Amino acid sequence: MSSPDPPIPVLLLKTKSSPSDAYEDLFSSQTNNPSFTSAFVPVLQHKFEEKGVSRLRDLLRRKRIGTSPDSDFGGVIFTSQRAVEAFSHVVREDEAAKDPSWPHLQDIPIYSVGPATTRALSAVRQDPPLQIFGSHTGNGDALAQFILDHYAQWYSNANANKQQQQDDNSNNNNNASSRLLPPLLFLVGEQRRDIIPRTLTDPSLPPHRRIPVTEEVVYGTGEMPSFPTDFSSVLDGARRSSCSERWVVVFSPTGCDSMLRGLGLLDPETGRFAPDRRRRDEDGTFVATIGPTTRKHLVDKFGFEPDVCAETPTPEGVLEGILVFRKEQRLEKTT
Repeated sequence: MSSPDPPIPVLLLKTKSSPSDAYEDLFSSQTNNPSFTSAFVPVLQHKFEEKGVSRLRDLLRRKRIGTSPDSDFGGVIFTSQRAVEAFSHVVREDEAAKDPSWPHLQDIPIYSVGPATTRALSAVRQDPPLQIFGSHTGNGDALAQFILDHYAQWYSNANANKQQQQDDNSNNNNNASSRLLPPLLFLVGEQRRDIIPRTLTDPSLPPHRRIPVTEEVVYGTGEMPSFPTDFSSVLDGARRSSCSERWVVVFSPTGCDSMLRGLGLLDPETGRFAPDRRRRDEDGTFVATIGPTTRKHLVDKFGFEPDVCAETPTPEGVLEGILVFRKEQRLEKTT
C-alpha cells in the first residue's frame, strides 16, 4: 500500500481567529487526498482614527443619536468588528458615570451585517439593551436592502405612536409615510465599499424612502511592519516541506505588494507582475483570493491574475476553488 501524499501547506494571510479559526478547522478536516496543513501570517494592524472616534464620542455624550426632532441621526450601521471595537471603546470611557442607560441608544435601530458583528455589539452594556437588526443578512448589499424596508417601517411606527399621543388637530394633516427619514450614522474603516450609502441614497427611490447616510471613519488599517519578513519565513518553511505544492490565500488588498515581492513575482523597476518570473511547474506556489475585490486589486495594480478567486467569501468557497483548480490542472497526480 502506497503512503499518503504529504499535506499541502496553506498560508493564510490573516490573523488567526480565536478561540478557533474556521479556515484552519476546515482545511485540517480534509483527511483524504489531498490533505492540508495551515499556517497563519497576520497582515493587518488596526488603529483607532481619533478624529472619527472624537466625533462619535461627542454625538453620544450630547445624545445626538435618537428619535427627538433635533437629533442628528436616527440609527447606526456596523459592518465590521473593528468599528464595534471603536464604539465599545467610547462606551467604556463613560461607564464610570454609572448611568445604566448610557450610551442612550435604546430607542433607535442598530444595524449589523452578520452574526460575528452582532455578537460583539450584544456585549455592549446598556439598559435596556441595544436593539440590533440585520444579523441574518451576511453582506453589505443584503443589509442595505433590509435597512430600506426596516428603517422606513421603524419610523413610520414611531411617527404613528407620537401622533396618537398628541391632541387631534384638524390643522395637522401630515402624512407620516411622506416624511423624510432621519440620517443614519455609518461607522467605517478607511477602506470600505460604497454599496450601503449608494443603495440607501439611490436617486431613483422616492424622497420619503431615501435614507441619508454619514460615514464616520473610526479605524484605519495598514500592513504590519513585520509582515514581509514573517511571510518570507513561513514561505521558505513551506518550500522546504516534503510537498511540492503550496497555496497562499489572500484576504484583502493590504499586503499584496509584499506578498508578490516575497514570491519574487514583481519587476523591481515597474512594480508590476513579471510573467517570466513565475515558473509554477518548478516552484509549485499558487495564489487564491477570498473574493473579487482582492482579485481586482491584484489584476489592476500589479497585472497579476490569481489562480483561484473564491466564488463565496467563506472557508468552503476557498477550499472548493482550490480543489476545482487542482482537478482541472491535474495537480492531484503530481503531489
